[in-house]
Amino acid sequence: MSAIGELSPYLVLILAGYLPNEIWRVLGLVLARGLNEDSEIVIWSRAVATAILAGVIAKLILFSSGALANIPLSVRVGAAVCGFLVFLLLKRSVFAGVLVGEAVLLLGGYLFVH
Repeated sequence: MSAIGELSPYLVLILAGYLPNEIWRVLGLVLARGLNEDSEIVIWSRAVATAILAGVIAKLILFSSGALANIPLSVRVGAAVCGFLVFLLLKRSVFAGVLVGEAVLLLGGYLFVH
């Protein structure tokens, strides 16, 4: 098999997945450069983005599919709560919150599924 044939899935991923999204991100950065961070449109945009993210997280926790559906709801909710508490306790560290939430999810999944 040729080198191009072996790399074609990655090329398709870059061309069809990464570049179309990256164009909009760069355009957003260019257009948002002059906006006041305290303007109503920026505050509204931030609120909408936060609401969408909260909805996606809630859907993943409450209506899981695939392997995550095998983990009990109490473990999924407990992992989210633990991650959020660590986020708050460690001066709003997103990294620490995600790390602890994931660790609790993995440990709970291991203990309650096996």
